[in-house]
Amino acid sequence: MKNTPFTQIHIGLGAKMAEFAGYNMPISYSGINDEHATVRNNAGVFDVSHMGEFILKGADALDLIQRVTTNDASKLTTGKAQYSALMNEEGGIVDDLIVYCIEPNSVYMLVVNASNIEKDWNWISKYNTKNVEMHNISDKTALLAIQGPNACKILQTLTEEDILNLKYYTFVKGTFAGVENVLISATGYTGAGGVEIYFEDKDGDAEKIWNAIFEAGKSAGIKPIGLGARDTLRLEMGYCLYGNDIDDTTSPLEAGLGWITKLNKETAFTAKEILEKQKAAGAKRKLIGFEMIDRGIPRHDYVIKDAAGNVIGKVTSGTQAPSLNKAVGLGYVDVAHAGIDNEIFIEIRNTPVKARIAKFPFV
Repeated sequence: MKNTPFTQIHIGLGAKMAEFAGYNMPISYSGINDEHATVRNNAGVFDVSHMGEFILKGADALDLIQRVTTNDASKLTTGKAQYSALMNEEGGIVDDLIVYCIEPNSVYMLVVNASNIEKDWNWISKYNTKNVEMHNISDKTALLAIQGPNACKILQTLTEEDILNLKYYTFVKGTFAGVENVLISATGYTGAGGVEIYFEDKDGDAEKIWNAIFEAGKSAGIKPIGLGARDTLRLEMGYCLYGNDIDDTTSPLEAGLGWITKLNKETAFTAKEILEKQKAAGAKRKLIGFEMIDRGIPRHDYVIKDAAGNVIGKVTSGTQAPSLNKAVGLGYVDVAHAGIDNEIFIEIRNTPVKARIAKFPFV
C-alpha cells in the first residue's frame, strides 16, 4: 500500500486505517457519527492526498480538455474551476473530475479520483494528438480538505488570501501557514462549506501545515475526519461516488449530470453524438435518491422493486444518514418509476422494505 504524507500522523492519532484505492487511509478516528456531526456543524480535516492531479500545458491544452470532457472549459478564467466528466466511446463515464484554470487556454490542473489515476492518464494521453505537455504530479501533491461551516474562519488566520469570501468553485494561490505556492480552493464533497488546499510535499511542509491547522482550530474544536464520514456526508448531499453511482456503464444524463454535459459547446467531445441521441430519445433509467420508510439499511447492489414485486432497478449507495437519523440511498430505476414521492421497495435479506423516492439533497 502507498502512504500519504500524513499516514504516520493518522496512525499516531489512533485512526482506524484501511486500504483505499491502493493507499493506507484513515477510515475513522472518534467514530463516523461524531466526525460527521463535526463537519456538518463545525470543521473537520480530511486527508485526501490519494487523489490524482495532472497538469496540462501548452497552446492546445484547452482544446484537449474540451475534446475529452463534457463541460465547457472555455468558460473558465484564472482562478475558476468546474466539475466535469471524462467520457468513453460508448457514452459511459471514465471518471468525474475537477478542472482548474491556472492560466486561460494554456495551463490547467485536472483532479481525478484516486482509483482512476492510471486509467485517466492513459485515456487523456490517447487523445493528446497535438503534443500537449502533460505532467502527473499526483505522487508529490498533498491535499487536505478542511470542511464545515467554521472551516474558512479558522483557516483565515493562516493566510493573507481572502478565503472567507472565496466563491464556490473558485481558487487562489498564495502563502498558507508559511508555505508558499499553496492552492486554496472553495471545493469539497461534503456540502458543508470549506476549502481544499493543494501543495507540493517537500521539506516537511505537510506536517507543518497539518500542525498549523490544528493549532489554529484548537479552541474551535476542529477534528481530523476519516473517509467513513466523507462517504456519509457526500451521500446526504446526493453526490455521486465513482465506482458506485457512476462508472463506465452509466451516462451522465442517466446520472442527473446533464448540467455538466454541454452538448452545445463548439468542440465535439467523446461520445457527444451518443449523448445527443440519448437526450432526444430520453434515458431509460434514472439515478434517484430515496429515504427508507421502514427499518433497514440499503447497500450497494440491493434490488429495487415496485409494489407488485417487479424489479425496477438497483441500489448504488446507501447508509444510515447521521444528520437525519434515517437510512437513505441512491440507485438507478426505470424512468417510469422515478417520480418524487413514488413508493419503492428495497430487497434486504430477501424481504421487501418500504422506501420513497426523495429530492436531493437529503439535508
